[in-house]
Amino acid sequence: MYKFLSILLISSLCFSQSPKEKAEDFIAKKAYKSAQKEMLTFLEHNPNDAVAIELLGDAYGHQMKWDEAIKTYETLTNSSPENANYQYKYGGALGMKALSISKIKALGIIGDVKRAFLKAAELDPKHIDARWALVELYVSLPGIIGGSNSKALSYATELEKLSKVDGYLAKGYVYEYDDEPELAEKYYRLAIKVGGSVTCYEKLTNFYENQNQPEKAIGNIEDAQNALQRNAMHYQIGKVCADYNIQLAKGEKCLKAYLSHHSSQDGVPKEWAYFRLAQIYKHKSNKAEALKWINKAIIGLPKIAVFKEEKSLINKL
Repeated sequence: MYKFLSILLISSLCFSQSPKEKAEDFIAKKAYKSAQKEMLTFLEHNPNDAVAIELLGDAYGHQMKWDEAIKTYETLTNSSPENANYQYKYGGALGMKALSISKIKALGIIGDVKRAFLKAAELDPKHIDARWALVELYVSLPGIIGGSNSKALSYATELEKLSKVDGYLAKGYVYEYDDEPELAEKYYRLAIKVGGSVTCYEKLTNFYENQNQPEKAIGNIEDAQNALQRNAMHYQIGKVCADYNIQLAKGEKCLKAYLSHHSSQDGVPKEWAYFRLAQIYKHKSNKAEALKWINKAIIGLPKIAVFKEEKSLINKL
């Protein structure tokens, strides 16, 4: 009996988690409030624990509590100013705060955002995320307050030296915003050739849609489906067909294939496929089938406004 209790005690100690491990687990499970609570309690007795402070900042960030995240990450940058990742996270929280307020108020934050990202890139020559942040920042800012496509391209070139895929995607992004579609397409295609990931294909698909080239978008998604064999690609093809009223037979076939193989790993709820099918049947002027599918969508997700708007359009057929 004593031996059994000893084994039981040792086992429980082995599997018990520290507060920081619990917080990491909560964040992985998207239980961000629980992670926040765990770290606030822990920090009451360990106020200088950098890992715990960072986890608290992450928990705030995931909840879009930007003021709290900024304050928390700023504590880390003050205590460890040479830590590139702290600078990056601080800049990221500031940047998200800037996006959540008026443009006039955001102007007072942009300088701090840029300084944090530049510091992170300076401190760590291999920090990919900081360089991506700078690419996006320089592209999105107007020239009058520091935006610069040439600077964005310089950081995209740095990314290319660290990771060809990231570099090609970044260059595609810069050229797309700079209204140079041929170069954008070239680099997005290079990213697919080198990386071949879902993200690479998605970037090129989104580019084609932004360029109002749905036929090319569908072709690219089909290439992705052939290469990656992901059921989610069936939905994407159906979505483009429905949105642009093209290749409706193919869209219908792909959406029904998506539904027949659907699992939680596919990401998009079945109701959105019902909605796309309703759109396709509306384009075909098949009111009965369109109503059948839009009603299924509304029953499954009754709070989605666009479903109800679509039903109103269908009823007018």
